Amino acid sequence: IASSHMYSARVWIPDAEEVWKSAELTKDYKSGDVSLQLMLEDGKNIEHKLDPKTRNLPYLRNPDILVGENDLTALSYLHEPAVLHNLKVRFIDSKLIYTYCGIVLVAINPYETLPIYGTDIINAYSGQNMGDMDPHIFAVAEEAYKQMARDERNQSIIVSGESGAGKTVSAKYAMRYFATVSGSASEANVEEKVLASNPIMEAIGNAKTTRNDNSSRFGKYIEIGFDNRYRIIGANMRTYLLEKSRVVFQADEERNYHIFYQLCASAHLPEFKALKLSNANDFLYTRQGRSPVIDGVDDTKELCTTRNAFSLLGINESYQMGLFQVLAAILHLGNVEIKDRDADSSVIPPNNRHLMAFCELVGVTYQDMSQWLCHRKLKTATETYIKPLPRLQATNARDALSKHIYAKLFNWIVEHVNKALVTNVKQHSFIGVLDIYGFLASFEQFCINYANEKLQQQFNMHVFKLEQEEYMKEQIPWTLIDFYDNQPCINLIEAKMGVLDLLDEECRMPKGSDDSWAQKLYNTHLKTCSLFEKPRMSNRAFIIQHFADKVEYQCEGFLEKNKDTVNEEQINVMKASKFDLLVELFQDEEKATSPTGHVQGTGGRTRLSIKPDKSRDTSSKEHKKTVGCQFRNSLQMLMDTLNATTPHYVRCIKPNDFKLAFSFDPKRAVQQLRACGVLETIRISAAGFPSRWTYQEFFSRYRVLMKQKDVLADKKLTCKNVLEKLVQDQDKYQFGKTKIFFRAGQVAYLEKLRADKLRAACIRIQKTIRCWLARKKYLRKRSAAITIQRFTRGYQARCLAKFLRRTQAATIIQKYQRMYVERKRYKQKQAAALAMQTILRAYMARQKYQALLREHKAVIIQKHVRGWLARCWYKRCLEAIVYLQCCIRRMRAKRELKKLKIEARSVEHFKKLNKGMENKIMQLQRKIDEQSKENRLVNERLVSLESSYTVESERMRGELSRLRGVEEDAKNKANQVSSLLEELERLKKELSATQQEKKTIEDWAQSYRDEMEKMVAELKDQNGLLKKEKDDLNRLIQEQSQQMTEKMTRAIAEETQQLETDLNEERSRYQNLLSEHLRLEEKYDDLKEEMALSSNVSKPGHRRTDSTHSSNESEYTYNSEYAELEDGTRGREDVTRGIDTSLTLKLQKRVTELEQDKQLLRNELENREEQLQRASAMVPSPIFTARGAELEYESLKRQELESENKKLKHNLEEMRKSLLGNAATGAGAPGSPAYKVLLEQLSASCEELEVRKEEVLILRSQLVSQKEAMHHKVETETMTEPSVYKDDVSKLKDDEVKQAYVGLKDTNRLLEHQLQTQRRTYDNEVESLRSELQNVKEENNRQQQLLAQNLQLPPEARIEASLQHEITRLTNENLDLMEQLEKQDRTIRKLKKQLKVYSKRIGEMGGQTSPGQMVDEPIHPVNIPRREKDFQGMLEYKKEDEMKLVKNLILELKPRGVAVNLIPGLPAYILFMCLRHADYVNDDQKVRTLLTSTINSIKKILKKRGDDFETVSFWLANTCRFLHCLKQYSGDEQFMKHNTSRQNEHCLSNFDLAEYRQVISDLAIQIYQQLIKCMENILQPMIVSGMLEHETIQGVSGVKPTGLRKRTSSIADEGTYTLDSILRQLSAFHSTMCQHGTDPELIKQVVKQQFYIIGAVTLNNLLLRKDMCSWSKGMQIRYNVSQLEEWLRDKGLMTCGAKETLEPLIQAAQLLQVKKKTDEDAEAICSMCHALTTAQIVKVLNLYTPVNEFEERVSVAFIRTIQTRLRDRCESPQLLMDTKMIYPVTFPFNPSCLALETIQIPSSLNLGFLTRV
Repeated sequence: IASSHMYSARVWIPDAEEVWKSAELTKDYKSGDVSLQLMLEDGKNIEHKLDPKTRNLPYLRNPDILVGENDLTALSYLHEPAVLHNLKVRFIDSKLIYTYCGIVLVAINPYETLPIYGTDIINAYSGQNMGDMDPHIFAVAEEAYKQMARDERNQSIIVSGESGAGKTVSAKYAMRYFATVSGSASEANVEEKVLASNPIMEAIGNAKTTRNDNSSRFGKYIEIGFDNRYRIIGANMRTYLLEKSRVVFQADEERNYHIFYQLCASAHLPEFKALKLSNANDFLYTRQGRSPVIDGVDDTKELCTTRNAFSLLGINESYQMGLFQVLAAILHLGNVEIKDRDADSSVIPPNNRHLMAFCELVGVTYQDMSQWLCHRKLKTATETYIKPLPRLQATNARDALSKHIYAKLFNWIVEHVNKALVTNVKQHSFIGVLDIYGFLASFEQFCINYANEKLQQQFNMHVFKLEQEEYMKEQIPWTLIDFYDNQPCINLIEAKMGVLDLLDEECRMPKGSDDSWAQKLYNTHLKTCSLFEKPRMSNRAFIIQHFADKVEYQCEGFLEKNKDTVNEEQINVMKASKFDLLVELFQDEEKATSPTGHVQGTGGRTRLSIKPDKSRDTSSKEHKKTVGCQFRNSLQMLMDTLNATTPHYVRCIKPNDFKLAFSFDPKRAVQQLRACGVLETIRISAAGFPSRWTYQEFFSRYRVLMKQKDVLADKKLTCKNVLEKLVQDQDKYQFGKTKIFFRAGQVAYLEKLRADKLRAACIRIQKTIRCWLARKKYLRKRSAAITIQRFTRGYQARCLAKFLRRTQAATIIQKYQRMYVERKRYKQKQAAALAMQTILRAYMARQKYQALLREHKAVIIQKHVRGWLARCWYKRCLEAIVYLQCCIRRMRAKRELKKLKIEARSVEHFKKLNKGMENKIMQLQRKIDEQSKENRLVNERLVSLESSYTVESERMRGELSRLRGVEEDAKNKANQVSSLLEELERLKKELSATQQEKKTIEDWAQSYRDEMEKMVAELKDQNGLLKKEKDDLNRLIQEQSQQMTEKMTRAIAEETQQLETDLNEERSRYQNLLSEHLRLEEKYDDLKEEMALSSNVSKPGHRRTDSTHSSNESEYTYNSEYAELEDGTRGREDVTRGIDTSLTLKLQKRVTELEQDKQLLRNELENREEQLQRASAMVPSPIFTARGAELEYESLKRQELESENKKLKHNLEEMRKSLLGNAATGAGAPGSPAYKVLLEQLSASCEELEVRKEEVLILRSQLVSQKEAMHHKVETETMTEPSVYKDDVSKLKDDEVKQAYVGLKDTNRLLEHQLQTQRRTYDNEVESLRSELQNVKEENNRQQQLLAQNLQLPPEARIEASLQHEITRLTNENLDLMEQLEKQDRTIRKLKKQLKVYSKRIGEMGGQTSPGQMVDEPIHPVNIPRREKDFQGMLEYKKEDEMKLVKNLILELKPRGVAVNLIPGLPAYILFMCLRHADYVNDDQKVRTLLTSTINSIKKILKKRGDDFETVSFWLANTCRFLHCLKQYSGDEQFMKHNTSRQNEHCLSNFDLAEYRQVISDLAIQIYQQLIKCMENILQPMIVSGMLEHETIQGVSGVKPTGLRKRTSSIADEGTYTLDSILRQLSAFHSTMCQHGTDPELIKQVVKQQFYIIGAVTLNNLLLRKDMCSWSKGMQIRYNVSQLEEWLRDKGLMTCGAKETLEPLIQAAQLLQVKKKTDEDAEAICSMCHALTTAQIVKVLNLYTPVNEFEERVSVAFIRTIQTRLRDRCESPQLLMDTKMIYPVTFPFNPSCLALETIQIPSSLNLGFLTRV
């Protein structure tokens, strides 16, 4: 950068470690200064000296706002340090591995698995413009796919980079993208096969190197073919330059090809026992690198993946085992030990087990193989010699054979992979993916560098061409840009006498060597070509100056690798093998004695799947070309292919050499940037006008630099005028047709002007706000001061008033206080005087009282003393008298004692007397015993005697006991005195002891009482403590109980929520299965049509099945049709011969699975088809007369009534039998008169019914006679079509005859109505009898229970209870039967009266209309009152009209007219009314065919017009209404709660359609999913533009520089959709569904799904677009969301859950706006963003991009803090929301209040063939 002055600026200076360092000028630079004073970012000051020759200033840094851009060309300053810094910031800080550099995608290997390659990411990039989303390999793939479809031109994706940079992974993801977004043109799963080729090629062509664990050791170009609908039809692979030397040698820390280690790891499997393999360390070819295991890779599982891929590509198990057999033989061959025999010969020891294993595996003889491994054959003109080989040459020959076998095997696998990837569909276009570069060996590296020179030349020309096209398109003056041309380097390699030419010449020389070839190179090019150099210290190396850098090549091994020779005799041994696969590998060896092991198979061989192999028809001389020559030819073919396509470039960068995740080594990165052409692209762009803005973008960004007067209506002119004022130098910019082109650095200058203007505006705003704040603060202070003064002065005034009040109060208080004191003193003195007087008077009174009291006491004492003296004298006299009495009484007692002693001595006398008495008693006892015996025999007659004897016996016993007592008294009285005295003494002693014990007990009781009282007190205290503890425990228990209750409540709520979630998941899974089933059915239909079409093409005479055949079949008839197709497969082998075998097998598998699910219905459907065919064959001619049709109608009616009467009669007979049977089981029931009466009444009713039937038949015959007479009288022709009665009446001439005829018809209608009424009446009676029968059964059960209870009672109670229950039962039954009998009597009497009246009228009418009277007498009109038709809400149709009904009502119905003019759900009501009639007539076939036709027709119309929202919405509403009608009128109580009585009468009576309800519910789910898809297709293009890109709030967000990321080839019309467009579309959806009568709950679910789609798509695009993650965009999003919420509020849908679906988007917008610096901010973000996953939060923070300089980037430390805080979250690692997710739908029951009988069918529906019933 040359400048005369450079002021404070930031620059880049070279650095040995970091390549470039950032520094800032500390001193202004002036022209002529030789150095710059700089300060580094770490604060260190340095002096940077300028180059004295060039005086070039250091590179300027871009503004911080431009750092981290998606496109490097958006940088204002385009140079190497800017590119390197931008890549580093994106890679390290933002974790973004992809960056655009113009047309190049730069991909940096993260060495870590990133979640950015899932199907959701693919869907997000599908259909998007390349510049609209963040850089990605999917964006490049989408651009190639889109340009292929738009420009009708083949495309190529060129992936390049060093080994370990990620080329193979990038190519693999590109192919995965094509396979996912395009699908395949057939069911052969070509896209799966294309992806399956990757594990195969990785197994046989990839290996571990020091730089990469999965490094491709060959180059490949894969062409993915597409048909004219741009679906994958196949692929073709060309391979280049396999590194064969790796088969026999690996460097340290490297491995052989993966397939060898996979086989060794799986050697334990039974199928691999014959290979005789073991551990990889046991084989020479797999142990040289000393690194047999890759961390994190399971070779056994990888082999399973490889085998599955082989199977998917059609390589069967036998071929696979053959391949593994050859690979194992190579390993065994490497272990064959060759020993020296002498200096010039070698030998293999006999019975070498590895050689034996090799020979056994490849089917050759041990002797031949051991012979030619150590010998070779030399041919001369006349003789042939066999020459022994030294050990070293023999070993080399062995290794050459191993390499050659592996190369042949590699070619064979590639050939068969190509065959498997080809199809018979014509290829319309293709996209090629080239993966080349990154080899390490010398010769291979030279070839690859040669290829890279060619590719770089093509790249430079393409970039130059695009620049030229852009300039010409914008009409900008084109100036030639100088860029590096590497044609001299290419000529050095490929021209005549070039490096390759000299190498081939040396290979043809008999004694050619690497040294001689090197000398020829030196002699030819050293002095003539500046790009060729010779190293100073070597004579066996050379240096070539490539476009990237100088490369030194060692000549050793070039000739050998170029020749690629193998011993011819060894090849002959291989050809003679008994192993077929090996023979197949070497079948072309007869044409080449020096076969090449290159992978591509000489050019056209890789196109085996598309073109024949022309190479096999050429001469053997062509096959003797060297490897270099063949590679040159293949490269030229590749370049021709690439030049015929539109190229897309992916440059892979390896960030470090240690495979560290997200570690960036600037030195390594800048080397690769220089080598891969990225900097060359930057240089070409910087040479012209690198920065390009549209006029709208420039106007939006730099509107702040314009004045109001500068803004014109024409924005282009406005931009020109403003730019001329801002930039004086006209050469710094150019105006194109649609864009403004700027030189490098001009955008930075404009950004500086914009930042200065915004800074000045900010300062002015700050000044104004600060002034306003200061003035506001001053006014607040002034107001506060005034307020303080006011309050202070008020306070002082209040204090003065208070002081005055207190002074006055003190004076008053003093006055009253003084008065109180004086008054108190007076009161005290008065009280003292009165007290003294009182005391004195009281003392005197007491003295007087005491004197009187003493006198009174003295009198009393005298009285008592005198009384005591008198009593003492009396007592002495009394005692003397008593003593005298005692003496006398003692004397008398002694005398009595003497008498008693005398009597005691005479006891013996009493004993004698008693002896006779005892004998008498014994006799009496015997007599009593005898009488007792007699009493037992005659108990009843001797009861009274027994009682008298008992009394006498008791008396005698009492006398006996008295006598015995007297005897005992006599015995005891003798000792009574002594015993009494002893007893007295004993009692005295006991008394004293008792008194002593009593005293002791009293003392003990007192102490015990004291102890008890003390213990009670202690217990009371303990009781108090226990009560307190109990209260605490109760409180604790209550708290715990409350906590447990709350916990249980939460647990129940969580469990309920979990159950609801599980239910929703199960419902969603079921509905997804339904959608998958529907998709498979549709695919099957399409395939069936294609197969039928192909059969028509191949067999002109083949006839297709009638197209109308499927219209009457159910949704399950597809399987039966396919079964027929399978049955006829043998006869149509030529039809299916051209169809892919795997396609047929897969179809058969799917159809078989469907047949298993529907096998139960197949026979039924076939029978139904036969019945339909027979019915259609039996349909009579539609030509009928009017009277004939009427008679037929009447006869049918009569037959229906007769059949109904028979049914009623049969039902009554069954009721009679049931009643008799039930009566027989009841107690006392058979003799009950109630049953007999009831049966008599039933019999009478039957007889009455028979009488009525006969009368109706008589009436019918009379009507027929009248019509026949009228037919003879009227001479008109019989009508050919059915007509109404008015046509007949119009042809009668006599008015009276007309009136009579009309009267007869009215009578007929009246009788029909009466018969229907009677039928309903009898139906009700039968129902009542059934209910009575049920009651009888319940009564019997109750009786049985009572009987069981009675059996447990005692016999007497049992008899009484049984009698009581029986009486109660019989009484109740009699009462019930009496009531029923009376009711039946009244009903029968009423019916008899009505029947007599009607019979009389019919008889009178019959007499008037006899046949004779019809001819001779006029007919008088019958006066019958006309009655209005009572419709039953049914529609009658004929079976042959069913197709017409379905056609007019479903297939050809226009939803718009029905929705606007008629009631909502009218088709559903009509179909249900037709279904009701079919149920009413008990026609199950009619019900089944109607439902089946309806379901199939709805599916057909949805398949035909499934993308029309109005049609889908209309049939969703009608299907739901039809489902609700089936529920409402099903007869289930749960659905009849809201019905009217009239609606309950309309319930279905004969069929239970619960299974069909499930089928229709599934159909409604499918329609709902179709509706969601239709809405999604309409909304999808609007969402991103309306929610993200459109500026709803003008001027808030500014557009940043975009560079070349929005290419004209990718940009569509933008700005067409706004938020208003989305709102209008939502309103249109809502109004359409409301017009169609969609259930409100269903509308809520639809709106919720709509808002989920809007939120998910918006958030996904936000997460994939760095330019949208800014503060201003967050404000725009929040405003847009508020508008959506306002729309919900206006429509009354705030409670439908739609707002909650936008929560992730709302939180993402809030995350863009909140502060993101401190730990508190991190905590707030973690608590706020609960609806976002951790990956989404981190992604938004990484993508956050300041739009203005005042915004700050999010630091890496802050993002780490967020990740640490969110580490414990249990959530899915998925980044994007699933936009294909559909919430499970439910159809809440919504009964209709509309009466079916009131529905009128408009004539516009063309349903005149329906008849209301």
